[in-house]
Amino acid sequence: MNENPMVPDLDLPEQPSQHALSGVASMGHAVVPGQIDVSHGTILYLEDVTVSFDGFRALNALTLSIDAGELRCIIGPNGAGKTTMMDVITGKTEPDSGKVFLGQSIDLTRMNEPSIARAGIGRKFQKPTVFEQHPVWENLELAMKTDKGWLASLRARLDRAAQARIEETLVLIGLESEARRLAGELSHGQKQRLEIGMLLMQQPALLLLDEPAAGMTDDETMQLADLLNHLRGTCSMMVVEHDMEFVAALSGESGKVTVMAEGRVLAHGTLDEVKRDETVIESYLGR
Repeated sequence: MNENPMVPDLDLPEQPSQHALSGVASMGHAVVPGQIDVSHGTILYLEDVTVSFDGFRALNALTLSIDAGELRCIIGPNGAGKTTMMDVITGKTEPDSGKVFLGQSIDLTRMNEPSIARAGIGRKFQKPTVFEQHPVWENLELAMKTDKGWLASLRARLDRAAQARIEETLVLIGLESEARRLAGELSHGQKQRLEIGMLLMQQPALLLLDEPAAGMTDDETMQLADLLNHLRGTCSMMVVEHDMEFVAALSGESGKVTVMAEGRVLAHGTLDEVKRDETVIESYLGR
């Protein structure tokens, strides 16, 4: 019997199923071809983007691109411009100059933050933001991509398809056993995974993750790496991170890593390649 009347009385899966995992993956694929033109293979493109604050150039003619379905790690010292870059992509900061495109035709510099989010970009900040006084299940339900108008909300009922999506996401983020627990009672790592699940409920084409492993234990960090690796190919991801073990777990032997410094790209390649780059060693990794 459901002891919490605020949560739907549903049979939640006890163990991850292949059907559940493939269902979540299909959600990611549905967004890109339907809304964003990635016919040239690129989902995000920045060209000569410059941002200045009181004469200081936070971004200095920054140019980079992310392929559709790619998981790209961005590393670099504090002050390299990584967060400013994400602010530009999501419309929080207007660039002084340069181009920022989602796919071939969506000019992000002409859009505001809500419009950019609706276009398919989800952003996770370093500190998890969840509805702590609501159960985990309700956090996912509240985040679902639906009509949020007051009339639609009054009439809204959770149909079986929506219930299935929530169940699949719970399995994916490893919180199926915590579905009826208050989000505020979760550990830091669990809250981080819950927020990623909330973003997935919005069916993003591109996820921006700003230091998602910060403050996690080693076990939680590897759980998060497993989650992001499982999402690989279902949506595009840009992960800004300082934890090099976490970056190694995400990039593997062939994944691309971009190193930023002083507002521009310093180096680009596999993790092994950038670790051997003399300019990277001098400016970031140290000898």
